[in-house]
Amino acid sequence: MCATRKSDSYRDFVLDQLRSLEGVSCRSMFGGYGLYLGADFFGILHEGRLYFKTDESTRASYRERGMAPFAPSERQVLKSYYEVPEEIVEDEEELASWAREAAASRGMGKLPASRGTGKPPARKKG
Repeated sequence: MCATRKSDSYRDFVLDQLRSLEGVSCRSMFGGYGLYLGADFFGILHEGRLYFKTDESTRASYRERGMAPFAPSERQVLKSYYEVPEEIVEDEEELASWAREAAASRGMGKLPASRGTGKPPARKKG
């Protein structure tokens, strides 16, 4: 799932929590890791914190919980990536739902979020 040999228990925990999402992977970058769903970049793991891509429709959920944008240094703030609340990280189904929303905000199209179930939408027959 992650192309690295470096041991990182938080990275391993997050990837385990996201195991229900087919195609999730990570790559080492900028002292942390980038999270991908297929080829689409949707999250950042940095210094023991998880950040997801947001847009105008999802950012309020992060702000309402007091989450801040990703700031890898004092002079750099990525306002489209917000820290994921700890209670969401610890809930496998909710984390998968938020990850799908983050991937959808990245431009993958409108993926149904199925918030609260953690299950992908059923495929239509025919």
